Amino acid sequence: MDNNATGEAFRGFCIRKHNWRVIDSIDEAKASAVIYRIGETAKANGLNPYEYYEYLLSEIPKHMEDNNLEFLDALLPWSPALPERCRMKIENK
Repeated sequence: MDNNATGEAFRGFCIRKHNWRVIDSIDEAKASAVIYRIGETAKANGLNPYEYYEYLLSEIPKHMEDNNLEFLDALLPWSPALPERCRMKIENK
């Protein structure tokens, strides 16, 4: 067994890490990790990360007053409820 897939997934992250020198706190680092994780999970599920982020940022504010968080199930990267525009496969370079 090897971890080539994991290494490939993080290669771009490590190569561009010098761009992230502006992260000055643990909270900023945690936020960056969450954003990166969402994008990588989107790619792993065949989604276009840009479209997926745009969809999340447009849908989540509609539910800010909700006490019931069941709407989140429809926003997961493997949800069949996602719009087709999120499912467009992007070319990896």
